[in-house]
Amino acid sequence: MSAIRLLVLGAVRQHGRAHGYQVRNDLEYWGAHEWSNAKPGSIYHALKQLAKQGHLLAHEVAPSTAGGPPRTEYEVTEKGTQEYFSLLRDSLTRYDQRPDILTTALGFVVDLPREEAVTLLKERVRRIEEWRASVTEYYTPEDGPEQLGHIGEIMNYWVHSADTGAEWTRGLIARIEAGAYTFSGEGEPFVGVLADGEENPYAADAPDADGHG
Repeated sequence: MSAIRLLVLGAVRQHGRAHGYQVRNDLEYWGAHEWSNAKPGSIYHALKQLAKQGHLLAHEVAPSTAGGPPRTEYEVTEKGTQEYFSLLRDSLTRYDQRPDILTTALGFVVDLPREEAVTLLKERVRRIEEWRASVTEYYTPEDGPEQLGHIGEIMNYWVHSADTGAEWTRGLIARIEAGAYTFSGEGEPFVGVLADGEENPYAADAPDADGHG
């Protein structure tokens, strides 16, 4: 699974309607270009593919008075909303060594009801434990990695990653159950996107505090 589809759908959904540069700017604002495959080419490709598949509706907007070609704005369709929540739920429960899947899901987790988020995260813990058990069928952590030569270090890393991942997820579950954050149906939804034309303060070429680039 690629995180880019969820990222793009989530960004467009938060705007309601957005053009490609807005989506790209938002993903850079979130730092997604650092921890995922959200590069400019993949973003624009995802927008076109999602529109082609019926997940986004494309609108051609007249060019500005300053000139230039018409631009395309996108909005999420009903089919796209279903795809968005399907990807979000899958990303929360999936145990994947790549950080982009979980990181993307965490950025949108509050779009779900609190109880459902907890249920999905508990399923994530179950899958982590299941995956760890499959590793320890061939590797005994108590005996150390040397039992399998240097290849044992790979399984040792997997086991430690699983243990850390499960521990972190349980902590998140506890925080959510204790009332942290505002989830769907509980109040004003979180919106973390930039307004059209708003500068991204985290962009590499953004001006510094005294106004110099």
